[in-house]
Amino acid sequence: MSTNNDSRLDSASPGDHVVHTGLRTGAVGMVSVLFMAVANAAPITAMSFNVPVGAGWGNGIGVPAGYLFATIVLTIFTVGFAAMSKYITTTGAFYGFISHGLGQVWGMAAGLLATIAYILFEGTLIGGFAYFASNTLTAMAGITVNWLVIALLGMILIWILTYYDITLAAAVLSVTLVSEVLLLLAFGISVLIKGGPDGFMVNDTVGLGSAFKNLPEGAYGSSVAAGTAALGIFFAFWSWIGYETTAVYGEESKNPKQIVPRATLIAVIGLGLFYTFLSWMAVVANGAKTTVEVSSGSTGNPVDLWLVPVQENLGTLPYNLYRILLVIGSFACAMAFHNAASRYVFALGRELPSANLRARIGGVSAKHQSPAVASSIVTVINIIMVLLFTTFSTAWTSDPAVAGATSDPNLLPYSVIYTVPSLVGTAFVLVVQVMCSFAVIGYFWGKKKQKGNVLTTLVAPLVGAGGMIYALTLLFSAVGSGFAAGYQSQSLMVKYLPHQIIGTLLVGLLYAYWVKAKHPAIYDEIGRTTLSEAHERV
Repeated sequence: MSTNNDSRLDSASPGDHVVHTGLRTGAVGMVSVLFMAVANAAPITAMSFNVPVGAGWGNGIGVPAGYLFATIVLTIFTVGFAAMSKYITTTGAFYGFISHGLGQVWGMAAGLLATIAYILFEGTLIGGFAYFASNTLTAMAGITVNWLVIALLGMILIWILTYYDITLAAAVLSVTLVSEVLLLLAFGISVLIKGGPDGFMVNDTVGLGSAFKNLPEGAYGSSVAAGTAALGIFFAFWSWIGYETTAVYGEESKNPKQIVPRATLIAVIGLGLFYTFLSWMAVVANGAKTTVEVSSGSTGNPVDLWLVPVQENLGTLPYNLYRILLVIGSFACAMAFHNAASRYVFALGRELPSANLRARIGGVSAKHQSPAVASSIVTVINIIMVLLFTTFSTAWTSDPAVAGATSDPNLLPYSVIYTVPSLVGTAFVLVVQVMCSFAVIGYFWGKKKQKGNVLTTLVAPLVGAGGMIYALTLLFSAVGSGFAAGYQSQSLMVKYLPHQIIGTLLVGLLYAYWVKAKHPAIYDEIGRTTLSEAHERV
């Protein structure tokens, strides 16, 4: 469907944030695929930004149990996902799997949900990056720069870098990944040896039942407001977003039918154990009361949940390194999601019925071979989103009656811009993953394309889907009851989240049916590009 004479970008795909020139089939092995998937997860960003949300506004010190629950659910889900990836090496990951298993109509609906989610994820990470970059400049250099200036410059810089050299995200992530993993492990081991003020609190922190306990008001003798466990669980799931990118490296891998399934399972389980252990150690290091108070913003910096014990346990140099790695890692992760979002827009653009729009949105830069128009669209949307959130969030801070409000405007990019779109985007992706579970069942048992194992292609997808549906039900129930934790309770994006999901699905379904009726040739290609049809990625 590409209108560019150089067809090499035809296989550039949603989620494929690393695009190389002249790749050979068989150029990437197991270690490389696994490394790229874990790098995309940006562990230091996931831990530093997500754990405080759960601890301060969600399930309190039960946040590690939330990670354990997400690990179990995603591992079971991935068993089915991996089984399907043995037969279909699709450049569209979830989008392509759903199109093959449930048909193009549902594939288009899922693709639209995923596209919106990935656009939101760039904006949300820019919020986290801008917040912490501003905080770090002040703390380490005594320089005060408004976070909004950093956010706008960050989005423009991402647009420029990805336009000229979109491999930079991979380069930066590769450099920082080893350092951040080693630093986090060193911290975790130091806490394991040293202990914490309240001991290890195993039942209250890692015991699975703790994942579903709402943070009570004034918990552990603190002054925190009541929270809802759904937030902690959702931000645990958010920490994995992007792990499915293992599937889009299949074309370059030496044996995609074996490497992709194995790498995906290893990534899910490895990240799950890592996240659960580190979040547990962070809670142990701080103790119960300090954990919930710092996470809810008592010090003006929720990341102090990590920074303070890192400095106490490891010293000033690792403390400063932690700050620098988090700034670099959050920016690089935002750029990775920008590339992913651009490729979703690009992929959908190639399937638009209008030849003019198809040439523009689904086209590439003749000089740089980047999806320039799609990238520009994502950048503009994110700039508008950040500005809108800033306007309304500033108004909220003037009302001290708002539960969880803070008088510190510097906390807004974290407490609002980072948390609200993340919550919405994660809900969108969980819906897509539920659809993918049923696509696996449809592919093996409905369409009977291949002979499927009952446990891996029927039981596992059903159980995995059930776990994610339960998580979604918890959130929708909390939204319906008007939970009081932080700014999330005041956001219209959160309040009308179920309507947004249903509305987006309906738009995708209706559009797909329209394309089917008016442009059947284009409809036949929705989400159907596979390895055998793909060219080299550039």
